Formats: sequence, C-alpha cells, structure tokens
Amino acid sequence: MRKIVFLLSIIFAFGCSSIEKDVPLKMSLIDNWQFKGIDTLDWKSASVPGNVFTDLLNHKLIEDPFVKTNEEKVQWVSNKNWKYKTTFQLTNEILKKKNIQLNFDGLDTYATIYLNDSLLGQTNNAFKKFSFNIKEFAKKENHLEIIFTNTHYKESIAENKNPYKLPEGKRIYTRKAQFQYGWDWGPKLNTSGIWKDVSINSWDDLKFENIYIKQKSVNREKAILSVEISIESPADKDINLFTKINREVISSSISLKKGKHTYKVPIEIVNPKLWWTHNLGDPYLYNFNFQLISDGKIKDEQSIKKGIRTIKLITKKDAIGESFYFELNGKPVYAKGANYIPQNSFQNNVTNQHYEKLLSDVVASNMNMLRVWGGGIYENDIFYELCDEKGILIWQDFMFACAMYPGDKEFLKNIKEEAEQQVKRLRNHASIALWCGNNENSEGWKRWGWQADRTDKEKEEIWNDYKIVFDTILPNSVKKYCETSYWKTSPKYGRGNPKYKTEGDAHDWWIWHDSYPFEHLENNVPRFMSEFGFQSFPSFEALKYINQSDTINLKTDAIKSHQKHARGFQLINDYMKRDYKIPTNDEDYVYVSQLLQAKGIVMGIEAQRRAKPYNMGTLFWQLNDCWPAISWSSIDYFGNWKALQYKSKKAFENLLISTTVKDNEASIYIVNDNFNLYYENLFIELIDFKGNVLWFDKKLVSVEENESKKVYKLYIRNMNIDTQKTYLRIKFANETSISYLEKPKNLLLENSEIIKSITKFGEKQFLITLESKTLHKDVFLHTSEKGHFTDNFFDLEPNKVKVLFFETDANSLNDLKIKTLNDILTLN
Repeated sequence: MRKIVFLLSIIFAFGCSSIEKDVPLKMSLIDNWQFKGIDTLDWKSASVPGNVFTDLLNHKLIEDPFVKTNEEKVQWVSNKNWKYKTTFQLTNEILKKKNIQLNFDGLDTYATIYLNDSLLGQTNNAFKKFSFNIKEFAKKENHLEIIFTNTHYKESIAENKNPYKLPEGKRIYTRKAQFQYGWDWGPKLNTSGIWKDVSINSWDDLKFENIYIKQKSVNREKAILSVEISIESPADKDINLFTKINREVISSSISLKKGKHTYKVPIEIVNPKLWWTHNLGDPYLYNFNFQLISDGKIKDEQSIKKGIRTIKLITKKDAIGESFYFELNGKPVYAKGANYIPQNSFQNNVTNQHYEKLLSDVVASNMNMLRVWGGGIYENDIFYELCDEKGILIWQDFMFACAMYPGDKEFLKNIKEEAEQQVKRLRNHASIALWCGNNENSEGWKRWGWQADRTDKEKEEIWNDYKIVFDTILPNSVKKYCETSYWKTSPKYGRGNPKYKTEGDAHDWWIWHDSYPFEHLENNVPRFMSEFGFQSFPSFEALKYINQSDTINLKTDAIKSHQKHARGFQLINDYMKRDYKIPTNDEDYVYVSQLLQAKGIVMGIEAQRRAKPYNMGTLFWQLNDCWPAISWSSIDYFGNWKALQYKSKKAFENLLISTTVKDNEASIYIVNDNFNLYYENLFIELIDFKGNVLWFDKKLVSVEENESKKVYKLYIRNMNIDTQKTYLRIKFANETSISYLEKPKNLLLENSEIIKSITKFGEKQFLITLESKTLHKDVFLHTSEKGHFTDNFFDLEPNKVKVLFFETDANSLNDLKIKTLNDILTLN
C-alpha cells in the first residue's frame, strides 16, 4: 500500500476533534404522512416507506389479501388514484445552506409532486431515484403533497399510442415490479405509494456525488485500484482527499474544476486478501473511508466495504458448443443456488431481519449464488451488503421479464437512466457476478406464439426495439459504469432449440410445464441450468394461515386461490403417482408433495453436478415466496424450510457422493468443488431395512480438485438381494450417502416405533435424539412452536442414533410430532 507522508494531516482528518466538520446534512422525511383516495376516504395516517394496500390494511379498511380469497376483494385499490401528504419544518441551519435537495428513493410509480403548492415534477419509474432542488421553495414550515395516478390509466394511454399491441398485457409500459400484475406463483396486488425513503440533503459547496472503487488489475501479489470520485464544485479549487483502508491512510491532493467532474485516485494494495464465496474461502471485505477536506474543514465523508476479487463469465466455443461458467480469482467456480424473488408483495414489510435470516439460510444450505429474477425489484442495499459479507454471488437481472417492451424515445430514455442509476448503485459490491438483460423475453418471442398474426414489418420493428434495449442500451450501461460481465437474455435458447443443452444457460421446463419425467434431467444436462423447478405445498403453518383454520384442508376455495398455476394441482398429482403412493389424507398429501419436489430437483442438481465441467452451475426455481402459496419455493413465506431446502443442502455440499441406479447397475460418483485433492477409501455397503449388512466393499479413490469422477460401478443384478428391502450406504472422507434401488412407492418399509428424547439445550435449543430398529425413510419432524430443525426429511438408519437440534425461542417442545414415508406406505 502507498506509504503515509503527511502524518499530521492524517491525524487531523481521522479522529482529531479540532478539525471542523461541514458535511452535508441529511434529514429523514418518513414521519407524519397521511393518505386518502382522490375520490374516496378521509385523510388517514400513512406509513413511509409503504404502499396504499398496507396503509388501508393498517386502518382495517380492507381485508388481508394474503388470507382466504381476499385477494380478489381488493383489486379496486389498484384502479384508484391516491394522494399522500406531510408537513415538515426546516431549521435555520438547513435554510442557510446554499443547496437544499429533496430526494425520493422510490415512488410507485406515476407521481406528481407539489411542495408548498408549487409543482416540483413528475415521476414515471419506481426503480429510479428522483431528486429536486428545493432551495427556492423551501420555508421553515413546509407542505409536501404527492398524487399517484393509477397505472392502468397511464398504460392505456401508452398502449393507444403504440402502433401495435405488444404481448403480455399493459404492464410492459410501466417501470415497476412486474410480478405485482400477477404471476404463476404470486398474487395480483399492483401497489402504489412511497415505497422507499424520502429525505432532504443540504450543503454549501462540496459533496461526494459518487465513489467507485475500480479494480484495474488484481492478483495474489498486488491489487491496483483506481478510486473514481465524482464531485460537483461551484468553482475551481484545491482540496485534499484522505482515504483510509482498514488502518492505513492515503493523502491525495486534487485540483477541482468548476462543475461536476470525476477524479481518479490510484491505490495499490500489496498481498491483498481476496474475496471468495463462503464455500471456497473467506469473503473478506476491506473498509474504505473517504474524507473530502477543503478550507480546513471536512466537507463530506463516506464509507464503503469492498471485496477485492475478479469475477468473469467465461463463454468460449468448444467442440460441443459454448461454455458458460464463472471464474472467481482465476478459478472456475461451480455455481450452486436458486432463483430469488421479492420476499413480500408489499416490500415495506420486508425487514432487515428477513434479509438476514433468508441469506443466512442460503449460506447454511451450501448455496453460493442467487439469481435476482427480472420480474421483481432491484433489491435494497442491505441485500447486497449481506451477500458481500456472507460470500454469496449474485446474478442480477435487469427488471424485464416474459414480455416484449416498447421502443419509443421516452421509454428508452427512461430505462437508460434506470440502468445507469442501478449499475452505479451496485458496482462496488463484490457479490455482483453478472448483469443479465432480461428473463425469457427472447424465448417468448421465438417460442410462445407472440409473432402469430403479425405482419413482417411489425415483427421486424418489435424485434428491433428489443435489440435497442438488450443489445445496446443495457450492455453499454454495464460497460460504461462497471467491470461486470453482461448476458443479454436468460435463457440463451429456449428448450425447443437443441442448442439449449450445448450453449449458454438453460431453463428446462420440460419438467413441470411439459410433464416430462424427472429422469429427463439425468439425460439432458445443459452447460448452466439457470432455471428448473417443481411445485409443492407449503408448511402446515402457511396452509393454516391461508384457510384461517387449525386443520389442514386442501379442498377450500382459499387454497385454490393460492395456487396460481392453472394445472398446478393436477401436475403435482400426476407426478406423485409415478413415484409415490397417493396419500388419503390432506396432511400426508402435503408431506409427500414436498418429498416429490425434493426428489425431482435433487435428481437434477446431482445430474448437473456429475456433468462438471461440462455443466458449471445449477440454480433451481425458486428459493422463496412473496405470499403464502402453493409454489416452486424451497422456503415458504413464513421462512419454513421445505423438504427441498433440506435435501438440496446435502446436494450442494462441496464434496458430494452421487449414485445413479439404472438397469440393476449402480454408478457411484464423487464430485469435488474444493481446491484440494482427496485420496481416501470409498466404503460401499448393501444393508437391509433391519440393519443387516448384506454386502461390503472398499476401494482407495483419488479425486482431483474441482473434479467430478465416476469411482465405482456395482452390478446389483448379480447379487441375491431383495431390492425392495435394501439400501446402499456409501462413505467417502467425512461424507455419507444413502441411496435406494427402487422407487419410493415400491419400497417394503416397516412401520416400527421411533424412540425419541428431547432435552433443553442452552437458552434457544432443544437436543433431539431418534432411534429405531428398522429404517425409516424421510423422517419429518414438526411442531406448532416456531423454530428451525437443523435437519429434517432425513432417513433414520436402523439401530443408529440420529442427533439434531430444534432452534427456537419456545420454552417447551411438548407437541413434537414425527411423520415418515413408512406411515404412508403401510397405511395407504
């Protein structure tokens, strides 16, 4: 690192009370808001950040749209125009400042803003920040009013101006969260309101406009950085910049020019600690602190946590097609994770604690990548900060999904500004691995019938508009403002094109939408699987909440209204028949639906990992829910892990034992994502359901770093065993794997007693032990107490003690219940 020269200046700048601060003042404006409809209701108190639905709900003016069939009862809200207002005072200190700026971090969406009865401006994009210079309007007592025009009205005007009707409805004309118009896993709750913070900044002459820590070159020996600092100055003047990196400080002199300019400050870090995903190393973050010194005063200061790393998307032509993988610090990294959607239809209800819990669950589940899906939102800063800290890579979609978008000048200008703001906002985050233009727009145009009944001229114009956005505006923004790779559309090819398996990323919806068997995933592995999924029912807690009942009943109108896929129930049932016996009661049906989902998705995960390095990533659809629902999620709306989350945790471990059984032959693979060699004994046992070892073998096996290797083949047909009463246990290094030789519905499981013990363990845990004389498959523990089992949906081997914990704030665990597949197979 550059050596420190002016020690005295450094002492003054960092920590000495004698230097005066004249930093910009920030005043929050989230209090004392009221709202009403333009033609309905009287003024009521409002929450900011918030939206009109939650404000109405807080006053009990609407019923909760997340329960029963209430969603359909609140649709009128989106078709109304709404007004918000507040009053606030400005101190003399603020009023004396030369610059006073009113900032809206997010207005949803078409807003007209008045301050003290003067029109400040209008907004048209929920993803953009809008700022207004209010120096000439500001007074000691101020009145701020915002009128929100409903999106339907604005979209109808835009649609009528367009010479042709674009696919997927009017939502395409509005720059806001597209999922709020309804999706096949989420409700139609099209919000309006002040959905992000409102504030006032005031300052005299200087402040940081933007700071970008750009990496010029990085290796283990040296990181060469360029700190690009944007400053607006009213005149030419000389200033000092002090940069503190952890405990070391750099002093730089900068000659400012009048106006807004960007200044570059070189920084060199010797032997840098590199940022890694949590499964491969330490996600180390440097603390950068910047102070702008002018006229002997600190004019502004800003802190940034920055991970130093290189991350590249590698797409190279090869003999098969074209690669698709991420290279982190020069190493190919296998991406393991899921697709992420907004955590709530009402974003203001998502707290920092929600982010912390969900992203901690991601780490605990051995995931190292999330894809922020393009029909949702650019997430809050806390989301990316936590991903940086926890070592989670982010595939970031721009917010375009499953549609073709307009190409008029106003719309293009709008999204260009949106892209610039969002790329600049996120570019210092080590977690950002990729910017992707859209979700399935190209596939939809080419495969979903959107071109039917259109003239050649119309089709050409629509496609040209597509290319302007995704081939020009967005990649140019990424290239200009950051160093991250850009990918135009996900997937590169739709599943109807055979190239979907050999080039780019893939969305394999032959499973589910086209009813292909799960075994399809084993034989059709793409280069990178960025979407595939299967539905299941959520937790008992979620189902009871939907019905507002203490019993599980899947035949209510409420449950039907929370299944947003037209064929969802039928598809779950059809698939279940293939692998399981259909339960006769609803509670068991919910349980088996989760086993079914987990079986199919884990089958795909393991097939894709076995194909490494041909395949270098698997992200299933989807991680989470935005409301209580029957959906593809692995974690439900209330944060409960489904069977898929528990079983994918095992499937995502860095060292994986994966077994395939076909034609009475078992093939055993070791997949190693670590950067070290394994040279260990492989132990293979065939065991009956009472614990008797029927056959045993061992073999010394070596597996290179970052390698998938087939290490053993077992010819079951040559053995005198009953495959319906036998399982395969494999051990390698510290990992143990259990596999079966028949489909679950064909297993002859016994319904024997499980002996359990429960012991209070510390303040927030219960220690649970389980034991049985026979094998119990897919043991499911559940309780009415809120908490988390450290393991669940596991196989309890005969005559072995299983130890796990229940993490909870509860003082007792008296109602612990156990359900196993043995119960289903013996009772049905």
